[in-house]
Amino acid sequence: MQHDAIIIGGSFAGLSAAIYIARGRRSVCVIDGGRPRNRFAAASHGFFGQDGQAPLEMIAAARAQLQLYPSVRMVDGEAAAAHALDGGGFDVTLADGTRLTARKLVLAFGISDVLPEVPGLAERWGKSVLHCPYCHGYEFAGRRLGVLQTMPMSAHQAQLIAEWGPTTLFLNGGDRPDAETLAVLTARGIAVEPAPVVILDGKGDSLSCLRLADGRTIPTEALYVAVPTRLNSPIAEQLGCALDDGPLGPVIRTDASRLTSVPGVYAAGDIARVPHSATFAAADGVCAGTSLHQSLVFGAPA
Repeated sequence: MQHDAIIIGGSFAGLSAAIYIARGRRSVCVIDGGRPRNRFAAASHGFFGQDGQAPLEMIAAARAQLQLYPSVRMVDGEAAAAHALDGGGFDVTLADGTRLTARKLVLAFGISDVLPEVPGLAERWGKSVLHCPYCHGYEFAGRRLGVLQTMPMSAHQAQLIAEWGPTTLFLNGGDRPDAETLAVLTARGIAVEPAPVVILDGKGDSLSCLRLADGRTIPTEALYVAVPTRLNSPIAEQLGCALDDGPLGPVIRTDASRLTSVPGVYAAGDIARVPHSATFAAADGVCAGTSLHQSLVFGAPA
């Protein structure tokens, strides 16, 4: 079956693109594997009209609303490969071998966070070990906070986190910041702890302290970590989409309309922008969906 558009990824960006294409009365197929990046978080904050709602519940509601449009098809599964067809359009192959075709594509398959291998960290990710203070900082305001150094920008992250509460920058045995950066951290009231972190302790998925290699414990109720990211699918590279080196990992290059370097292929969400948030992802999906629809109407860009 030939679709006007196939969207690979059905979270905030992909579903936002899909509903605008559907409202343009075009056929759209959404392929999704059901593992959104924010599945580890109990609540999504800062999203217009949805502050504090569970991300998976928001996605489920959006899916239900989208499926009220007769031109929508939902496919639960993994897109394994995609390529351009001679004469125009694209072929997408699912992991089970099913093949789908479309005139245009939207890539919205998301990214994954590559977490540091510190005992006790992974099971607290999205709960008391966090990435974005705008998404989760308010809930820990005034409490004892930490930043785990993972990259040069961690010192900058610590300066920001200090807006929410007393902060310690844990170097985890890594390089000490230069004198100028240390002076800025001191002026912001940020403690610097050089010892390696052995384990994160706390009841359940809450955090109470960080245990250090020298035997000390530092009370900490939320730990912020900037982590490298990776694309969840090789499909952008298969299609020949240009990638840029972002501050955390590869980013698919797009123009203002969310069109990639490959004609007919759009990209939206965390795979195509920095910084990341649910609001940004949804907005980029709207942009990609409306741009794609208009390209079907007016014929350009191809």
